[in-house]
Amino acid sequence: MRAGPSQEEVRRHNLGTLLRYVHVHGATSRAELTSRLGLNRSTIGALTAELATAGLISEEAPRETGRAGRPSLVVRPESARVYAYAISIEVDRIRAARVGLGGHILDRREAERPRGMQVIDAVQPLAGFIRDMHRGVGDDARCVGGGMAIAGMVRRADGVVRLAPTIGWVDENVSGALSTELGGELSSELGSGLGDGDPGDAGHFLVGNAADVSALVEHSRGAAVGCDNVIYLYGDVGVGGGIIAGGRRVSGHGGYGGEVGHMVVNPQGHPCSCGSRGCWETEIGEYALLRLAHREDQSGSEAVLEVVDAARRGDRIARQAVRQVGDWLGFGVGNLVNIFNPEAVIFGGTLRDVYLVAAAQIRSRLNAVALPACREHLRLRTPELGEDAALIGGAELAFERLLEDPLI
Repeated sequence: MRAGPSQEEVRRHNLGTLLRYVHVHGATSRAELTSRLGLNRSTIGALTAELATAGLISEEAPRETGRAGRPSLVVRPESARVYAYAISIEVDRIRAARVGLGGHILDRREAERPRGMQVIDAVQPLAGFIRDMHRGVGDDARCVGGGMAIAGMVRRADGVVRLAPTIGWVDENVSGALSTELGGELSSELGSGLGDGDPGDAGHFLVGNAADVSALVEHSRGAAVGCDNVIYLYGDVGVGGGIIAGGRRVSGHGGYGGEVGHMVVNPQGHPCSCGSRGCWETEIGEYALLRLAHREDQSGSEAVLEVVDAARRGDRIARQAVRQVGDWLGFGVGNLVNIFNPEAVIFGGTLRDVYLVAAAQIRSRLNAVALPACREHLRLRTPELGEDAALIGGAELAFERLLEDPLI
């Protein structure tokens, strides 16, 4: 029979639980922490004192309470001092940010990513972004690691990008390439938070699928707060999906779960970049909309937004294009709703703009496909965190180890 947890294990667990709560919810009074975490006041006081000594949180009296008696201290994450580096590699751009504890973006950089750009050409400017941001970091700040969000299939075991057809990468160790580009500067310039160790080390750039990590942060602090079953869809050239069921991410055996864009919906349809035919993204992605709008010579999110705007202004061809994409979008969502029975579906990337114009068409097709019992409580939403979801989600990969054990 296994012995119960020791007092030390319980203490570390409680420290992580408290820090995670403040990280997600922001400034919180001790009284609320006592109520929400089910711990007594003296325990909360001891935990916050320990986290404050470690430089992870601060405590201060509230400015105005409106109540008699001694006010409860407010606990805040040390966002300016404790941070992670986050990277987002997308079809048309690369981005980097310094994200503070609590999910606050403190600094950011971005550049266009020409289609066809290879890994080595991407990591060079990203390394430059990190060096540039690091120059503005105070001496008392602490880097806890780095995370990447990539529009592609990521192998959970080691972070290798197995397949990113819309980016053009196959079996690429992007994290390793970035670590090599940064070289020995990691330890001397960026501190102990980043390093070139194995993927289990806090310092290694951890890698996740962009839609997956976006789903996680929209679930914890965005449009899907309070929903335990969520589907997050992100559209550009392709379509990525992040699925949360029972409050947990659905990642599959190797980490490749959620590739909803490659769900075949039209076997006689158009060829897909993955090598198949009739994938969902061939009917609702960038190329589909531009083809239907007779704008095959254009590309990129700006071209998609122009079609959506033209449809909004009454352009007949643009309206027909958006309606047809909306019809296929509702068809696919209806099938996903029958399988996962989510409380919310979130449309991100260019799908957000399509949804805002074609919501009625999407809902109509969805209602025709989805079972009444599966759709009766369904809410269709746009991301609350917008384009920042991938960056904040990338940072969450790095923060996770700290939140599991704040005293590492």
